[in-house]
Amino acid sequence: MKWFDNMRGGNPKADTSDIPSELPILPLRNAVLYPGAIIPLSVGRPKSVQLVEDALKGDRIIGLVAQRSPTTDDPLWTDVYSYGTAARIIKTFKVNEDTENLVVQGIVRFKILDGLQLDPYHKARIEALPDSVGAPAEVEALVRAIKGLASQAIDMSPNIPDEAAQIIENVDDANYLCYLIAGNINIDVAKRQEILEIVDLPARLQTIHELLQNEVQVLGLSQKIQSNVKSEMDKNQREYYLREQMKAIRRELGDIDDKGDELEELRDQLEKKAMPQEARDAAMAEFKRLQRMPPASGEYTVSRTYLDWFLDLPWEESTEDNIDLKGAEVILDEDHYGLDKIKKRVLEYLAVRKLNPSLKGPILCFVGPPGVGKTSLGKSIARSLGRNFQRISLGGVRDEAEIRGHRRTYVGALPGKIIQSLKKSGSNNPVFMLDEIDKLGADYRGDPSSALLEVLDPAQNDTFSDHYLDVPFDLSKVMFIATANQLDSIPHALLDRMEVIELSGYTEEEKLHIASTYLVPRQLKENALTPELCEFTQESLQEIVHHYTREAGLRNFEREIGSVCRGVARKVATECDGDLSKTEGIEKTVITPEMIDGYLGPKKVDLDAAERIYTSGIATGLAWTPVGGDILFIEATMMPGKGELKLTGQLGDVMKESAVTALSYIRANADKLGIGDDTFSKNDIHIHIPAGAIKKDGPSAGVT
Repeated sequence: MKWFDNMRGGNPKADTSDIPSELPILPLRNAVLYPGAIIPLSVGRPKSVQLVEDALKGDRIIGLVAQRSPTTDDPLWTDVYSYGTAARIIKTFKVNEDTENLVVQGIVRFKILDGLQLDPYHKARIEALPDSVGAPAEVEALVRAIKGLASQAIDMSPNIPDEAAQIIENVDDANYLCYLIAGNINIDVAKRQEILEIVDLPARLQTIHELLQNEVQVLGLSQKIQSNVKSEMDKNQREYYLREQMKAIRRELGDIDDKGDELEELRDQLEKKAMPQEARDAAMAEFKRLQRMPPASGEYTVSRTYLDWFLDLPWEESTEDNIDLKGAEVILDEDHYGLDKIKKRVLEYLAVRKLNPSLKGPILCFVGPPGVGKTSLGKSIARSLGRNFQRISLGGVRDEAEIRGHRRTYVGALPGKIIQSLKKSGSNNPVFMLDEIDKLGADYRGDPSSALLEVLDPAQNDTFSDHYLDVPFDLSKVMFIATANQLDSIPHALLDRMEVIELSGYTEEEKLHIASTYLVPRQLKENALTPELCEFTQESLQEIVHHYTREAGLRNFEREIGSVCRGVARKVATECDGDLSKTEGIEKTVITPEMIDGYLGPKKVDLDAAERIYTSGIATGLAWTPVGGDILFIEATMMPGKGELKLTGQLGDVMKESAVTALSYIRANADKLGIGDDTFSKNDIHIHIPAGAIKKDGPSAGVT
């Protein structure tokens, strides 16, 4: 309420007999004048200035009518309301040549009957509307209610002087009471005009009563809000006072509180850190929370750790790719022999990246037996690209939070392995290896493979959302490489997002070349030997491959080479008494096939296939094993029984079907083969394949 800002007094019993039937009309932009009210006006429109000057030469009585729109500069009769108030000009004074200020007092309401002219100013024929009286009892009841509400509103409003309540109480005229309150309550022009146009006094009083009720409710809510704010401020001031006291005590004890300096430094770091706007907004919102926390609270540490993650993550930091194709090819050839298909794919990516710098990283999946170099190949790719390398092992991971992180509501929450590895990497475009992706599990804590769907989808991973950070992180620049031993256990939806590249096992020639070039020099170095102290012949390496390893990869092969090197190192250490500077006179040990069993013991793999082929009940066949293809011996025997077929030796489905098919063929051609009818019904046939602890399966073509 703006009580008495524009109403200083007035005479509710003003004489209306001298109001002429024709009045000059002054349109008002944002005001409604009531009878008895005295208000100041500023007149600046040429027509309005002319009207005032002419009125001052006469009886000083003019008509004041509100405009429907305050933006209309030259209103027509349709642009003003039909009801207004006749007023007398009490005082005028010029501000400048174009503007004149005046003070007017309302006399009586009127209605415009006819607009007579628009120039040089508005003039109309009017009808004066004296105020009605109404039923005394009803009017008295409404007046009392209005005075009570007005007094209540005045008490609740801090901006209204105390004498206002006494002025309201002393008003005896009901019409004037309406005009007094309507002129000072906070309502718009349309509502003020509505009150002016009400003819019936009880109806006008009822409208004023409703407005006051609403005003009292608003003031009550305002007081409640202010009280709550004041209470909170008092609480904060008390806490601030106590904290300042604690700081002073710490300073006296020599325990200086440096929270302010720490937070200021943290703010500078957050403002200088390059990050997306959404991440910056989240970090600054958390920083504001941190400012309000006492350092001793547990929540302070949680919030500070959260902000440290924002500072440590490489939001915008990238390494520059090495797009020298020849140099990258040299690096790949240095580290790995063969694997031409994979090297070709990496060089193709580099070539396209050279033409299109905004190219997203490929998502590759290397599938092959253990030990063929899948993991080490990822490191070589990172080195050839000039990128950082990060690897996480997914074997046995069963919790989705390992990928997406924990929500901050949990005690000890951390981001997932993806975000943690990016922090270690220090760049947002590393080569990221997801090792053993086929070993992922799932339980009641979620399915990690489903969480990886977003990570490995180029259409989605630019907005990857970790549960801990709760803001998107762009993974589109990362080159993801997954490794697996087999595809069967990888969910189809996940497999569909990756470009599968199969790595077959190494041939004997490749193993020997890799051993001479990479494995032997590495094992010599690890065992403190030099080529002058130990040398492997090709025949000795071939002996190890044939009789001491049986694998598609190279792990066991390198392990056996290491065993030989350790044996030689023992001999050297004995001769030089542990002093490597005295090895010059020691004779070089040349490893020959005949010496291998002295270092590695008896042969572990039997390849005497030719001797067993001619034994009754034994045949040779091809088989698939987890370590690659192999020749297996199939042993069969027949004994009295009930016609059953027994299969042993960890056979796969293809080999089982082959055995059943072979038996069916023999039974179908028993006459041609000279086999009696009761041979199958009275005997059992047992087929066994040695090395029963190893799972094996056969090729899909034909019967062994």
